Amino acid sequence: MQQPRSTHSTRKTACSTPVILPVMLLVVLATQQPARLSAADDTFTQVLAAQQERIRTIETAAKTSVSIFAGSAGGGSGVLISPNGYALTNFHVVQPAGIAMRCGLNDGQIYDAVLVGLDPTGDLAVIKLLGKDTFPYASIADSDTVSVGDSCYTIGNPFLLATDLQPSVSAGIVSGVHRYQFPAGTLLEYADCLQVDAAINPGNSGGGLFNASGDLIGINGRASFEKRGRINVGAGYAISANQVRNFLGILKGGHLADHATLAATVATSADGRVVVSDILESSDTWRKGLRIDDEIIELAGKSVRSVNSFKNILGTLPAGWRIPVVYRREGRPTEIFVELAGVHTPAMLNELMAGRRGKPSAQNKPGDKPKPNPLAPDLKDLPETIQKFYERRFGYANFFFNRVELERVQHTLEQRKLSLENQESTWRYQGRLEAGGSFEIELNDQSAKISLPTGISRWEQVVADAGLAAEAGFDASPPGSGGMLAALTIWRRLLLKGPENIGGRMTYWGQQPLYSTTTNQLTDVLELTTSNCRARFFVDTFGNVVQVTFFLGTSSTSCDLYFKGLGERGPYWQPTRLTVTYDGGRFATFLFDVES
Repeated sequence: MQQPRSTHSTRKTACSTPVILPVMLLVVLATQQPARLSAADDTFTQVLAAQQERIRTIETAAKTSVSIFAGSAGGGSGVLISPNGYALTNFHVVQPAGIAMRCGLNDGQIYDAVLVGLDPTGDLAVIKLLGKDTFPYASIADSDTVSVGDSCYTIGNPFLLATDLQPSVSAGIVSGVHRYQFPAGTLLEYADCLQVDAAINPGNSGGGLFNASGDLIGINGRASFEKRGRINVGAGYAISANQVRNFLGILKGGHLADHATLAATVATSADGRVVVSDILESSDTWRKGLRIDDEIIELAGKSVRSVNSFKNILGTLPAGWRIPVVYRREGRPTEIFVELAGVHTPAMLNELMAGRRGKPSAQNKPGDKPKPNPLAPDLKDLPETIQKFYERRFGYANFFFNRVELERVQHTLEQRKLSLENQESTWRYQGRLEAGGSFEIELNDQSAKISLPTGISRWEQVVADAGLAAEAGFDASPPGSGGMLAALTIWRRLLLKGPENIGGRMTYWGQQPLYSTTTNQLTDVLELTTSNCRARFFVDTFGNVVQVTFFLGTSSTSCDLYFKGLGERGPYWQPTRLTVTYDGGRFATFLFDVES
């Protein structure tokens, strides 16, 4: 981030190289033989064509660059990533600016912008530009395909030079990949970041790092400076596009995002293995079986070859994600799925958002007036153009956008309802268990029943208002499942009634991957909270609720439902296969009889 600079004149000299070089080439070419002349001419043509292509690429990318102005707080850069005005920047750029800011594009226009979501630890933020229906935007690339030596461009507003709203461009190469930058006295941890020699100076913070095709591969944020000055020395760092993608759904949902911890530390053993050195016994990781001296082989599908790579992988993941962990004990590998804990408590995150570092109780002496927090203002203090786009709520940067994302997913669910006939009638399923034997399931608003080879389990509504899941009195039926009938009941309610009418409090959680043998795509997640249960619903791009994670009461162990083949040979609520697990162990796999 760059602080405002004083106005002064600077003598600028135009570079004459583009004019001299062609003249020198012509002199040389005139002395060559015809065959050599033709080959050199072709090379010269190719060089000019490559230069023109580079110019066009930069012109296109520059249209997505955002100059962020925060008045006396300084400013920085950003980059547009969607046609409806969402843009990425750094947390340290928007933190002093607050909820409302002014942003310039190279079309010469100034736009109002509002804060959407914050990631204080990862130094990321999402803002939304207002005042235009369609904005130019950059495509987000796969940063894991970036290699050392690749060409790259930084585009932004260094030293707040873009007074005419035309961003500055610097070219270079990628100097390193998968770098880990320690917090080093600050809370901004840069994990698995890209190192470049393209200039990243104060004011470039939050701007885009682009590849040779003009695709976004990172968000500029840090640089190594000489000890006695703020001069770039050719070592800049950008948050990887893949880390951005991991957090983007959470940030667009207005959240105050937290980073993940495995609740375990690792060290390098004498023979070079990455082994668990300590672990919290209250963690999901411990509950799923990980122990001290176990060797960590993979995290989230990526190989762990060193302590550095362990930190790099974990540092790019949001708290609350469920990931596969592969560990080795006594030569035998084991895979478990664990829910990642958060590095901070919600109260700590709010302190970070306010720019404070100590304990909440230590911020003000008795009788002191608390300092205003620009990221949690009173509504009346915001510009009128911003007020309708901001809603304050604990644990969120801007709850207004959580409602926006919830409505988007609700629309997707409604589009999936191809048939509205007999929706309120009892849903009946039958088939066979993968382990042997048959089953029957019945679901409606007032009751649920499952018949298994081990017996029959029932649940019945015990209150007058069947729509209130908060008072439904769910139990853990059938025995050993952790609440399969309850999970199926609220799954049915969501499909029929939608997120707003299911009962309890429904919010947009963000996005999580669906780990499988075929895809790890990110999927929208809704979270339901009631007085006696908590559940997450995974909604794919087609509007299918393909996974339910259900917690009964205050339990930290979950019943998980994994649906396959929804709607392929029947209505949208008809699966071909359902796998139910409880606390990581498989309860049963159901194979449904479906009419072709």
